[in-house]
Amino acid sequence: MAAPGPGPDPGPLYCPLIFLLSYTCVSALLPLSGAAVYVLNDEGGLGAEFDGIGGLSGGGATSRLLVNYPEPYRSQILDYLFKPNFGASLHILKVEIGGDAQTTDGTEPSHMRYEDDENYFRGYEWWMMKEAKKRNPNIKLIGLPWAFPGWIGHGANWPYDYPDITSYYVASWIRGAKLYHNLDIDYVGIWNERKYDQKYILLLRYTMDKMGLEQVKIIASDNLWEPISWSVLHHPELYDAIDIIGAHYPGTFSSSNAKKTGKKLWSSEDYSTVNDDVGGGCWARILNQNYVNGNMTSTIAWNLVASYYKELPFGRDGLMTADEPWSGHYEVQSPIWITAHTTQFTQPGWHYLKTVGHLHKGGSYVALTDGKGNITIIIETMSHDHSICIRPPLLPFEVFRQNTTFKLQGSFNQIKTLQIWHSKFDFFKNSSKFFTQLPEIKLDNGSFSLHLEVDEIYTITTIAGNRGSFPEPPASRSFPKEYEDDFNVENPPFSEAPNFADQTGVFEYFINFRDPGDHVFTLRQVVTQRPITWGSDADQTISIIGDYKWKNLTITCDVLIETANTGGVFIAGRVNKGGEAVRHAEGLYYWVFADGKYKVTSDLPGKIVLASGQSGTRAGKWHTLTLSIQGNLAHGLLNGYPLWKNVNVLQPRNGWAAIGTRTFELAQFDNFHIQAS
Repeated sequence: MAAPGPGPDPGPLYCPLIFLLSYTCVSALLPLSGAAVYVLNDEGGLGAEFDGIGGLSGGGATSRLLVNYPEPYRSQILDYLFKPNFGASLHILKVEIGGDAQTTDGTEPSHMRYEDDENYFRGYEWWMMKEAKKRNPNIKLIGLPWAFPGWIGHGANWPYDYPDITSYYVASWIRGAKLYHNLDIDYVGIWNERKYDQKYILLLRYTMDKMGLEQVKIIASDNLWEPISWSVLHHPELYDAIDIIGAHYPGTFSSSNAKKTGKKLWSSEDYSTVNDDVGGGCWARILNQNYVNGNMTSTIAWNLVASYYKELPFGRDGLMTADEPWSGHYEVQSPIWITAHTTQFTQPGWHYLKTVGHLHKGGSYVALTDGKGNITIIIETMSHDHSICIRPPLLPFEVFRQNTTFKLQGSFNQIKTLQIWHSKFDFFKNSSKFFTQLPEIKLDNGSFSLHLEVDEIYTITTIAGNRGSFPEPPASRSFPKEYEDDFNVENPPFSEAPNFADQTGVFEYFINFRDPGDHVFTLRQVVTQRPITWGSDADQTISIIGDYKWKNLTITCDVLIETANTGGVFIAGRVNKGGEAVRHAEGLYYWVFADGKYKVTSDLPGKIVLASGQSGTRAGKWHTLTLSIQGNLAHGLLNGYPLWKNVNVLQPRNGWAAIGTRTFELAQFDNFHIQAS
């Protein structure tokens, strides 16, 4: 980078022979008055290899509602995420290796729930990876566990006590992806945001090699830069086993030890910001400055698509929002188009130029090349106040309007024209414009000039781009006030029923061959041992559904307790918490038990009892529960007859409907029906 010191702001700019478009002044004929000059040159060699931009489905259940979208809207959403040269055009898809446990916004099912159990068709991440590959065969795939089934730890909440078992479990998921779905996993992580274990990492490498998975690279430790970087520097075997040093939310900076390793450095989870204009500004700055400040060659957004009930933790923290399968409505926000500024004009395997850095009055620029004469330059001038990140860069800064001149040298000095794409955030006038193509610019002796305003992004490139679009999706509307599901699906496309969002435990379609009557096809809670948790799972299992604003509602559901003596199930309304706070969920819970008792509680743990007594319920027999909440009063029916009434409901005032079990136990549910008002 060659740049003079900051000069005086030239003020309003007059641009003869320069076109002025949407706050944009671009010149190729004359340097702008007082312009800083930045040289882009490959003569001294290239910088680091670029590994791509990605999104994360999981951690957890963040794509839960997407699978239930009707066509064509589901395919449109996937096109915006993965289709090359269309929308976000992502290079990388990272998914959770499900562990049957709460991992932020829900649970994702495991492929190996018990030691003698393997099933590579549970959940929807297999489907997600195949849909991504269908659109972009070159997309890179990453798997990372957050939680593990309980059997792996032999009762302990720790997966490293038996590293041979854990490594086989993870390697089996990778092998199953290939055997059952023809998916090649490119990278695998250790344990999300938890301590790493050197012995386990070495054994995972050994196990994958023995299974013929030598091509799969290991990322560690998906937490902080330290102490993993120090360990890599001081342990040669670990150095050889790990391919990528991955950190989460690094604030655009990496550690000195991380750089000393010589390994590729990734921001393997970043962003976590509401996907409005402000979030898009955060994402724009991260994508450039992770490399400029920290030499990170890949950045992966949590999360891919906000497709979970928005009242769960980190609502709308995706690159786009798709949380209404019942309406088909979805929203394409600025992060999609900010992503496109990089992804549509680069590919993994390109290289950064060495001549990249900060602009003299705030902001940053990067330039990448394919080594075949193509160049892409991305410039951002995002102000800190108007592009808030969940974890902002470590150093405060200000950004001002500025004049710049870029000079292309080396193999680029013969380029005569460049394409230009532009985004402008206008937070005050509500007139932001994203990913607009401007007329191409003609270079004069390899130079062009820009007048940069605050909160802009430019991509200037030899590569063609495209702003994909579809007709407007259906209008947003609330969850239906009347909803029912009899679970009578003989060959379900997914293992989980539509719109149910499991918060602890896993509720899956089940064929009850022992019941020749009305309950052959049911929904069954299937986790019978507490998992090795990542979040704060409840001791009970629970799956939520519906509209968080619901106040008055009647829920009816057939239930089957399968655990004799100690088993129990519930239906509930006005459930007000999920995610990692689920164990503290309030609401109104109507419980029945295998020992012939019932109780009504205002909390999920069942400690605040509002009513109790004898019900006559028992295991192995179907019962129909009805819970009605109207204003401050509630009553319950058992098999159509009143069991309790006039229970006061003071708090909470609203929330989801739910079903669940007393503990991690088998139980079935059928003929679920809600009537809300």
